Amino acid sequence: MKRTMSIFAILLTAAALAFAQTNAQFAKANQEFAQGDFKAAIENYESLVRGGQDTPNLFYNLGNAYFRTNDFGRAILSYERALALDPRHPEAQANLRIARDEAHALELAPSRWEQVFSFATENQFVIATAVSFWIALFLIAAFTFNRRRALLALCIVSMSIFVIALVASYELDRGKSGPSAAIVTRDNTEARLATADNAGRVLTLPAGSEIKIVSKRGDWIYATLPNDLRGWMPASSAEQVRM
Repeated sequence: MKRTMSIFAILLTAAALAFAQTNAQFAKANQEFAQGDFKAAIENYESLVRGGQDTPNLFYNLGNAYFRTNDFGRAILSYERALALDPRHPEAQANLRIARDEAHALELAPSRWEQVFSFATENQFVIATAVSFWIALFLIAAFTFNRRRALLALCIVSMSIFVIALVASYELDRGKSGPSAAIVTRDNTEARLATADNAGRVLTLPAGSEIKIVSKRGDWIYATLPNDLRGWMPASSAEQVRM
């Protein structure tokens, strides 16, 4: 018992030290940003990201630092990552619009289903799917023992919510903000018809443009592009929003 408590105390102390170091590095990066040393701030913010930190404010601050160095592609990527964690982050939403305007970034058009289900996030629909499923199961079980019309009506409503939420989460997962969403980080990236630098050009993408990665082949990615186009791009020219 004492040995277990000692191990627990060691782990707790290590966690506390790691948390303190993380806070200190974040504060240091914020101070460097305030002093105008944006490259040093970026280095510290990125170090936190590599260490597994993924809070909305970290990515928001990182986006601001990249924006101040005119690296609009990575600024937009960082704002998108902040919004992937907190879709209602107002500052990230506002700065994302500004960065897109500055970069003249191209955007993917949302599908009809994405527009229909835009009132909630994918995670919210996933939660609604799980909750409505278990409620429906409970009501079905209750109805088998007590055949009241009210229980049947509630069961139908729960199953309807389950189906709608399931379809919504599926469509949003496949949409422009799903797991395959990526941002072009290199300016004037050429999307081509084949995996060769001399292949025909499909579209020139400014930094910060939205794409969806369909597949990968070596050092190339095949992606859905704005304007309902598809093409091959160097894999190093874009990064996925979800890490």
